[in-house]
Amino acid sequence: NGADWLAFLQGLKDRGLCGVQLVISDNHFGLRTAVERAFLGASWQRCTVHFTRNVVQKVPKASQTAVSAVVRQIFAQPDRASADAQLAVVATNLAPRLPEVSKMLYDAQQDILAHMHCPQAHWRQIRSTNGLERLNREIARRIDVVGIFPTRDSVIRLTGAVLMEQHDEWSTSRRYFSVESMQVLAQVPVPASTFLEAVHEQPPLPESAA
Repeated sequence: NGADWLAFLQGLKDRGLCGVQLVISDNHFGLRTAVERAFLGASWQRCTVHFTRNVVQKVPKASQTAVSAVVRQIFAQPDRASADAQLAVVATNLAPRLPEVSKMLYDAQQDILAHMHCPQAHWRQIRSTNGLERLNREIARRIDVVGIFPTRDSVIRLTGAVLMEQHDEWSTSRRYFSVESMQVLAQVPVPASTFLEAVHEQPPLPESAA
């Protein structure tokens, strides 16, 4: 729930996390509310993979592949203006047969394209939670190999070792973000997503959770 997510995010801040400009997640309201409270002014990117799956669930099976393909074309555009235009084309074309999908596209427009305010070199990494999910799968795989751990600390040590390996890979052999693109990001502030306004309209989290 939202209170648990807020406690988790506050714990990260207490350990030194700062300067958050963008948070990527699925459309979990409790998490979104917690992000708004913990990282005031940050933008929110709705995972485009999860969003596409949500769209496909509203489509007859025979049309799912085709609809998924046209939705992905929105994210393949070279800039935000082109993506907005492509979304309008897709939503207009789908409206007669799939009005619910058309509305989903318009309603989520700001959130699924928030990543386009960042340097283009980052788009592939930040438009979905795929990177995090791959990392979680690798941790789970390594844990499954061991099977039974004697203590809680032993689980933490193994998980920490996997995270250190990933950090080293992203820092050297396969950099997650380049130094040059990070310098560009520092010069271009990411505007707050409109989801923040929607969150303010909802009941606040319990104060005891803060």
